[in-house]
Amino acid sequence: MAIKVNIDLGYELAVKADFQTVFDTLSNVPKSASFFPKVDKLVDLGGGSYRWEMQKIGLAQINLQTIYACNYVSNKTKGSVIWTPIDGEGNALVSGSWKIVDKKKSTHLTFASKGELSLPLPGLMKMVVAPVVEAEFEKMIEQYLDNLTQHFGGEA
Repeated sequence: MAIKVNIDLGYELAVKADFQTVFDTLSNVPKSASFFPKVDKLVDLGGGSYRWEMQKIGLAQINLQTIYACNYVSNKTKGSVIWTPIDGEGNALVSGSWKIVDKKKSTHLTFASKGELSLPLPGLMKMVVAPVVEAEFEKMIEQYLDNLTQHFGGEA
């Protein structure tokens, strides 16, 4: 039996770095991923696709690991990086996007991500596990954004 946990997050921020620096970092998946916490492995599947293997997290007697793959498409003209899930890779489906806007003296970023994690646990555990998994995912995204903000010279 498996439980499904849905996550839907969005953030906006402005950083001091110029558009080109920000776009080059966010459109380069391995470089961008280097700022993401708790990544055990990032596997290049070719053709702009990557599999993320996160570190295991422990919840009492349970160890959970999230694994998912996405296809990434970057468009400098539109200022976007979009990722779509690859079905059949791991235990999660994750999609999302970066919207990057040049504000001349700063760069405005909009981050969005949705995920559906399938965890091999009995249904009764959903009430306990879902909030913990959601909080952990949110904490990792916020740390990722903080790490990128520092890399880009701070908030504008």
